Amino acid sequence: MTSTAEPSTTPAATLTDAQYLSLHLLETMVAVLPVRDENGMPKSISLGGDLRTMITSQARRRAERTYSRNRANAGDGPLAGYTMGLRTREWAKITATALEAGGWEKGTALATAKAVLSGIGLKFGDKPNTADLTKVLLFAPETAGEVLAGKLLEQRAAVAEWSAGYVAAQEAAAERKALAAAKRRAQAKDRKEGRVPVEEPQESGGEAGDEKLPVLPKDLRAAVLTALAPGDAIDIALYGRFLAEIAESPNVDGAVQTAHAFTVQPAEHIDDFYSAADDAKLDRRNRARTSALDHLDAAEDSGAGMTGYQSLVSGTFYRHAVLDRHKLRANLRAAGMPAERIEAAAAAAELEVVDAFVNSQPRAKTNTTASTGSLPKLVMAFDGKRPFNYGLAFENAVFEEEDGPASLEATRRLLAQHALVLRKREDISPARLLTYDLAVERLLGEEAQDGGLPGREVHSVEELTRP
Repeated sequence: MTSTAEPSTTPAATLTDAQYLSLHLLETMVAVLPVRDENGMPKSISLGGDLRTMITSQARRRAERTYSRNRANAGDGPLAGYTMGLRTREWAKITATALEAGGWEKGTALATAKAVLSGIGLKFGDKPNTADLTKVLLFAPETAGEVLAGKLLEQRAAVAEWSAGYVAAQEAAAERKALAAAKRRAQAKDRKEGRVPVEEPQESGGEAGDEKLPVLPKDLRAAVLTALAPGDAIDIALYGRFLAEIAESPNVDGAVQTAHAFTVQPAEHIDDFYSAADDAKLDRRNRARTSALDHLDAAEDSGAGMTGYQSLVSGTFYRHAVLDRHKLRANLRAAGMPAERIEAAAAAAELEVVDAFVNSQPRAKTNTTASTGSLPKLVMAFDGKRPFNYGLAFENAVFEEEDGPASLEATRRLLAQHALVLRKREDISPARLLTYDLAVERLLGEEAQDGGLPGREVHSVEELTRP
């Protein structure tokens, strides 16, 4: 599979203004479960006639986004000091906490926060444990609650008056709706038992509870929308957001594309039987027994406290992601970031995207599998005027009995694939290659010595971005 072709040397191969940064990664994981389906089983996909283990792009994107947010909030990494986003259903609670800090009573603060969020179109849960949570997750700058509370505090008297009227109207509408529902149930029961209920004339205006609630004042509505707007939250510009409930609040088409990861070899799943000990039971069994009764009771203390099965997977995974540099800058510009800050912010975001792609892992079963400690076998990065996905280099599965270790064969295939594309196109650059594996490092050295390495080896995550 080794290619001896020389990399492209055309001027276009440098692509200093390339729009896309393509990222490719091989990683080998053993006895892990990074993501699972609703039944607790590993996710899988069929490719080339073989079943492969899959890690969904959703799991990857969340791992990368939260990795970057946690680093930035801790003052670490290139995005330290930048605003990040928070995706949650708890914006009413967060806003209420900020209002309390401003002197509002706890119950009034929460009712006010819910009222203004309802006033822009967000709906809340119907059950006691979800009544203070929006029905949808809302991805907004993590400072949005404090910003919104500040606006409400500035107009405290007007907000309190509107909120009291809104809450009263809500309660009245809910009461009428409940009475109408009770009446319908009673009528249905009468019909079922053979009694003909007396139908009362329906008042104009539709169903009970459909009455219009007080409209949020224009200036207050603008303040709420401004607080929840994407703003200069870098991760919203990177990963995007969709919010259908508020027409005026802009959706963001993210600058990062993420593919589902899959194993280069056929899926390897096991159902691992485990038993969990009951410490108190073991203590009783292990204590010295001084009477025959003790020996009789010991039978009740035999066996495990709990048994079960957990699914585990092993394999070498291929991962792919793309950063659209132009889209990132356009998103920052649309969010209102000053022009003089955009280039520095975009460069910092690119460094962080690459770092998160290399170093983050989904956290499922972290403590029982130590999966977050793995390092990639190979990372390949290059620039292009369009994205390039090399997933089909693994359409034919790797069979280790014939091809040798999966990670080495997969590395050979990725290098050969990139060498092939370099020979045939001028809208792509030579690769930057990073490895943390001794065997792969030897392979890269051999390829370089033979003149078949389609790029150059680098020694840090920072060098994976364009020079």
